[in-house]
Amino acid sequence: MRAEVAVHDCAKLLEAVNFSASKHRDQRRKGAEQSPYINHPVEVANVLAGVGGVEDVDVLIAALLHDTVEDTGTLPEELERQFGDTVRRLVEEVTDDKSLPKQERKRLQLEHAPRLSRGAKLIKLGDKISNVREIALNPPADWPLARRREYLEWAAGVVAGLRGVNERLENRFDEVLGMARRLVG
Repeated sequence: MRAEVAVHDCAKLLEAVNFSASKHRDQRRKGAEQSPYINHPVEVANVLAGVGGVEDVDVLIAALLHDTVEDTGTLPEELERQFGDTVRRLVEEVTDDKSLPKQERKRLQLEHAPRLSRGAKLIKLGDKISNVREIALNPPADWPLARRREYLEWAAGVVAGLRGVNERLENRFDEVLGMARRLVG
């Protein structure tokens, strides 16, 4: 029975990778290297599984899909049809409302972080690990040091509201943040 579950889980994860790659196919990261956007959600899911020991397939699928609603016009109902209610809810929890001004979205992330579900906190932690790493090693060409420093402090504030959910991910965030602070100055 366990082997059948594992095969089904692997198939669902690969379906999510394919879905996310298709949705993000024309997008690039903001970093100077302009890497394919799909690298980001794959990195988030990989950090959750590899560093955090996360085995919940719905959380890993939602990590792969976490930016689809926010950045690609994917409808939550589409995610629910293909991946189920749990995945849709997790993605919605970590999705910013793009109709709001950027500063308001950032403020709401700080405010909402402590109230997220366990799965959404894990995804948000993985997202911040990936983004802080990117800001340190491959920042957007047009971001001066002050903006990069501001992002790092804001991300640390968001993660402060996520603490207590996964010590290994929190430790990794602290390592990446420390490295980023050394590089950014």
